[in-house]
This record gives sequence, C-alpha cells and structure tokens, in this order.
Amino acid sequence: MEKVIYFGGPIVTMDVPLHVQALVVEGEEILWAGDLAGARAAAGPGARQVDLKGRALLPAFIDAHSHLAAWAYSLLQIPLGDCAGGEEICERLVARCREEPLPPGAWVRGTGYGQTPMDRGGPPDRWALDRACPEHPVVIQHASGHAGVFNSLALKQLGVGEDSPCPAGGRMERDSSGRLTGRMEENAFLELLNQVPMEGLERLFQALDRAQEGYAARGIVTVQEGLLSQSLAPLYQALLAQDRLKLDVVAYVDGAQPQLWETFAPWRGDYRNNFRLGGVKIFLDGSPQARTAWMRRPYAGEESYAGYPTLTDEEVDRRVRLAWELDTQLLAHCNGDGAAEQLLSALERAEKAGKMPRRPVMIHAQLLAPDQLERVRALGVIPSFFVAHVYHWGEDHVKNFGPDRAAHISPAGSALALGIPFTFHQDTPVLPPDMLETVWCAANRLTRTGRVLGAEEAIPVAEGLRAVTSRAAFQYGEEGRKGTLARGKRADLVVLSADPLETDPGKLREIQVLATLKGGKILYQR
Repeated sequence: MEKVIYFGGPIVTMDVPLHVQALVVEGEEILWAGDLAGARAAAGPGARQVDLKGRALLPAFIDAHSHLAAWAYSLLQIPLGDCAGGEEICERLVARCREEPLPPGAWVRGTGYGQTPMDRGGPPDRWALDRACPEHPVVIQHASGHAGVFNSLALKQLGVGEDSPCPAGGRMERDSSGRLTGRMEENAFLELLNQVPMEGLERLFQALDRAQEGYAARGIVTVQEGLLSQSLAPLYQALLAQDRLKLDVVAYVDGAQPQLWETFAPWRGDYRNNFRLGGVKIFLDGSPQARTAWMRRPYAGEESYAGYPTLTDEEVDRRVRLAWELDTQLLAHCNGDGAAEQLLSALERAEKAGKMPRRPVMIHAQLLAPDQLERVRALGVIPSFFVAHVYHWGEDHVKNFGPDRAAHISPAGSALALGIPFTFHQDTPVLPPDMLETVWCAANRLTRTGRVLGAEEAIPVAEGLRAVTSRAAFQYGEEGRKGTLARGKRADLVVLSADPLETDPGKLREIQVLATLKGGKILYQR
C-alpha cells in the first residue's frame, strides 16, 4: 500500500498541536502527523514525497447541512438570483424559453429570486407568469426555498382551485377580490412543490455529478441530504443501485414520512455506497429573509405579526419521540426564537421522560436568543448556524428585526463563550457551499453595505475552521474518523493556497481551494 509524505507547507491539524511539519498517508488513512524526521521514519523507504511548496494542508471541510439533490435540481432550473423585480423575472423566463424551446405543457422552473434586494418590487403573481409563459405550467422558488409562485396552468395541473384549503403552517396569498395570486409560503408552497414532476433520471444524474464536483471544488467530501422525502426516494435508490455517489452523503428522513426509514434500512449505521442514514428531519418554521421565521416578538414595524409555526406542539413531540424510538439523531429546522422555544420545550419534556434523541441539532438557529443558550447547552443541542446570513441578508435582518435583534443573528460568539459546540453551513442550494466565505463571515460580521453587525458575536478564525471540520464531524458522530489530521483518521484532505490562520481575516475569501482528497485519492485539483 502506497505511503505518501506531505511536507513543505503549513499543515493545520485542527487538533493538538494545531500545526505539524509533516503528514504521512497510507492508503485511505493517516499514519503520522508530526515532525518531518518522524514522518520519514514512519513512512520508511520508498514513500512518495509531496512538497506543498508553501501551500496549506487541512482536514477536508464537512458540510453540516445542505440539500444535495435540491442543489443538483437547481442546476437544471432558470437562475433568478440577480433579478431586481418581478418584471425582470418574467423577462428571464421568456428569454430562456426562446433559447431552449419547450413543447407546450412542459414545466418551466426558476429558482433563487430574492437572493439580492428586489429593489423593483416583489415577485410576479400568477397572471404575470401566465403572460410570460402562456403554454407552460410555471413555478418559481424564493432563494430561501420556503416560498414561491405558481402560474394558473401549474395550479390547475396540481389540482388547486380558488376554494382549495390552505395547509396548516402555510399561507396562500389572495388579492382584494379573494382570488389566489399564486404566491405561497411554507407548507402551502412546499407540499405543491413536491408534486411538480421531476426531470428525467439521466438529466438528474448528470446534474448530481455536477453538484458533487461543486462540493469537491470547494474542499468538501462529506455532504448532507437534508430532507430525504418520498419524492426523492426513487432518485436515491437509483443512485445507490448504480453506485453514483462520489462523496459521503448523510441523509435525514422527513419526519412526516417515517416509512422511509424502513425503505433505506440497509443504510443505517455505517456508509454503504458512500451513503448512510443520519436521522430524522423536521421543520418548525420558515426563513427570516422571507419573514416566515417564527418569533416570540413581532417583526419590526408590525403590531402582532411574528411569523408562524409549521407544526403543533403535539406534532413536534411525536417527531422527537420518533427519533428516540429509532435511536437516531433529530435535525430540527428552527430560524426564529419562537421555533427555538418550541423545540427546546419539546426536548425538555423528552429528557424528563427519558426519551431524548441523541445529539439533536438545531439547524440555522438564526435568531436563537441569549436567554435560550443556557438551555441549548444543558440539553446538549448542537446549533448549526447559517452565519453567512450576516453578509448576504444582514441588512434585511436589520429591517425585519431592528438593529438590536439583528446584531445577534447566528450568535456564534455567545455560543463559544458558553462552550457550546456549534457548526456552520450554507443550506445549499440557498447559497453555494463556500466554507471559506462562511468562516470570513463569522470572523468579520460584515453586511453587504460594510456594516459590522454584532461585533460581539464574531469569533476567531480557528474556531470558524473547527465549525466546518472537527465540530462538524462531532455533529455527525464521526469525530473518531474525520475532522482532524491525526493518526488513524481518514485521509480526507484539502490543499489551500494559504494558511487561513496566518491570513488577514478580511482576506479569507481570497484563499483558493487547490485540491481535495477523499480517503487519500484526489477528487478535485485546480
């Protein structure tokens, strides 16, 4: 089995000591991390030597939360992230349909509007979409993934009429005459979106290959399927049958569809075909930038509107109990402090009853309040912060919540002070899986306007790196084999153009990923 010695550049272990002179890899595992003389002795004669020439070697990054299939799916849709208003969205749809003619009745899909400020009005309504694509059912999705718009033909094909009831935990907008505008939020939107026909399998396979390449190009070899639903089950069954996954994928079954746990029973425990079940996923609210996150106090400028829950307390209790019965992890989407309160209360009831899921994760924890952090620590909840919100939507948070509450979004500094293990993510496809930008966001707390938003919540670069390496491995229960460069760990590695620990924190985003290795084998090379 080949042995490889890496030397000649900063080797950041994310362990103790933090830097070493050399690393020896044998096959898929790390054999040695320490001084160069010891590395040569451990490797013995004939080892291949790789001079880093000043470049940095770190553990490969670990994605703590994203949606692999959704990112692949988005690559096949019309990108709307840079559209400034509804008129521009419609122009983009018309232009794409002219470039790639579709037969009448074929679905037109757009995604990502609201990624940048919509300074020329909000999204189009169903009638504007009808005019843009009169022969096609159309759906467009907000960047948060939690809202969108259907045109008239889409609503008809999905069986939605003017008298259709709105699902609990969602909203269907109506105009002054009581007609559906096609704009929907949360469960109302997501339930219909799951019924939209998927692309052909071969196109999806190609898009999934591109998505995996996209993660690898950003130094990531462990990724998440953050909501394995019934609609995705055939896709994953086909992927696994053909052994198409190149990255390690940890999947979380929709808590409303527990039968999928049995469908994928062979993938409980360790990875098979680079895939394993990680636990159960539940949604407790929406997103702050779409103003659907559930808050304990109203949004700024509102007398009473504070967002809304997507599940009742009883439903949350049932899903917490399901995770305990399956002896697995609970992954709970909570953006607002109202949703966080609902989850923490449910977990406290479960703990009192002796039915606590293991290593529960609060996904996003965007507006987790200071008074809730002690309970997070006491319950052993791992908050996974979407800290890149500070840059991408920080000014929206100031507008939606006022400067005081906005200053504490993604409270990594407060969590660090309390010794709470936390991770970072990008909720891809909401944002591309850029870990270096995320660490930059956590260290600098700058918005798009250059405002420092909550300087007290900024953290050292080393802690930001731990949130996407060692602590992310801990979140998955894989700290024994991933997340640090230590003997016996798997050789998941990333080569960077510079050492993040020796780089000006303001320039972290300029560091480039030069190579990514999984189990000692190159997946990506710049």
